[in-house]
Amino acid sequence: MITFYPGPSKVYPQVGPYLQEAVESGLISANHRSEAFMQMLQHTVLSLKTKLDVPDDYEVYFVSSATECWEIIAQSLISASSTHIYNGAFGEKWMQYTHKITAGANAFYFDSETVPDLNKLYFQENEVICVTHSETSNGTFLPSSFLSELRSRTENLIAVDATSSMAGVALPWQNADIWYASVQKCFGLPAGLGVMIVSPRAVRRAEEIGENKHYNSLLFIRDNFLKFQTPYTPNTLGIYLIGKVMEQVEQIEIISEIIQQRAKNWYQFLAENGYELLVKNEAVRSGTVIAVHAEKTRIAELKKAAKQDGITLGNGYGKDKETSFRIANFPAISDEEIAVLKGFLIRTASNK
Repeated sequence: MITFYPGPSKVYPQVGPYLQEAVESGLISANHRSEAFMQMLQHTVLSLKTKLDVPDDYEVYFVSSATECWEIIAQSLISASSTHIYNGAFGEKWMQYTHKITAGANAFYFDSETVPDLNKLYFQENEVICVTHSETSNGTFLPSSFLSELRSRTENLIAVDATSSMAGVALPWQNADIWYASVQKCFGLPAGLGVMIVSPRAVRRAEEIGENKHYNSLLFIRDNFLKFQTPYTPNTLGIYLIGKVMEQVEQIEIISEIIQQRAKNWYQFLAENGYELLVKNEAVRSGTVIAVHAEKTRIAELKKAAKQDGITLGNGYGKDKETSFRIANFPAISDEEIAVLKGFLIRTASNK
């Protein structure tokens, strides 16, 4: 079965041999305070920062998932309030979860065909600004120009959900203070690990707040990672695998160029073959999650036919659940697999 599901998605084929290596090395049975583990964690962090071009003074932590990052940010970095700028289901979920913890999460919803109007936003002092870089639910993304302008307008902490873009496209790290993602998308790895990347400004803010009440308090996590340890028994296998994948992949600038060209080809192909794109505005279409719109019955027919041909299409999500399907455009997916899906879509287009 070829999968284009946008998370969990296809893992790199090399992950199988890496799993065997991990078992044979004995590392996944090692204590997470051991020298062997600490050396592996240090190597993994360095490899990730090198391949993704993360600034030297930004710190990398591994947690359980992107969802856990919602909790860490709410507990350790939000002292009063947050403003959540979103147009889709995952941005909204982040806001709702934060509100449960802080009761001070403000929503700023914008239309999925537009870029948020910063002239309509006012941020309170020390308020954390939360944005979704690539909204997985509807196939939109925020252009780098938006993040650059946002950064130029405020000294507030900016947190970015980069779950469907980190390790797939080059990110403007300096334009935000907290970046996070899960590895089951562009990293090409099994689910069960989150990556959190924070700026010196975010560290200073965490120190000012001084929250250290939880096993996943940011300061507690940081104290351990500075020693290349973890605050709790970690997903050692996941950390090992991300290190191995970071060794094998190209620099992010090369990967990003490939992904963007693939996306351009996808959007052109779909339009030429009579498929309606969910996002009409080219300027805000995601390069990593491509959403296609159709009537409910047509979507059901396409997904059923694809499954019979050994292809898994991504379901729609949220309000577009039954009237769209999504195509993952992640680095682990091969050109040969894309050709198979395109062949299927050509055949099914002729049967409309």
